[in-house]
Amino acid sequence: MTGQSRSNLYLGLFCIAFACVLMFIWIPLDTKTGIVVKARGKYNIGDGLAPTVAAVFVLLGGLLMLLERNATEQSVIRKNQLKFVASLTLVIIAGFTIMRFAGPVAVELTKLFRAEPLEYRLLRATAGWKHIGFILGGTFMISGLIAVVERKLTRRAILTGIIAVLVLIAAFDLPFDDLLLPPNGDV
Repeated sequence: MTGQSRSNLYLGLFCIAFACVLMFIWIPLDTKTGIVVKARGKYNIGDGLAPTVAAVFVLLGGLLMLLERNATEQSVIRKNQLKFVASLTLVIIAGFTIMRFAGPVAVELTKLFRAEPLEYRLLRATAGWKHIGFILGGTFMISGLIAVVERKLTRRAILTGIIAVLVLIAAFDLPFDDLLLPPNGDV
């Protein structure tokens, strides 16, 4: 490599700026409660805790990138690397889109075969209905990310996606009565 690459500097500054936007603008405007909530003398996890923890990790990553900005062995960002990141981003966006719309679409399709009306908003906390989008979108996302990394879609990737989503449902949905899996809180 001839000359010093500045990729760590640019990536670090981007991560720091993104984390600051998350912590000070997006999260406060998007959540109804703070990081913790005191209700009836008891502290509970607030809506802002998980995204704030994620933003802190992005901030720490950006700071570490800045510390390594003068490393002699850092590579130059190439087109194939940008293409790889773009592919990952597209899979994540498609997965979130599936997650958001699969449940309401399933209800609309079910309404074609039923006499009484259904509304997804009323069903979003009902077992089965609340899992449709999370399972389909989550499985697509995990399987798709594995497929991008391995450059092929395999049965193992799909099975890994299904199992990972079921483990997440078991860990986050089953123990908590009032927790809604994404994206049901926004629907």
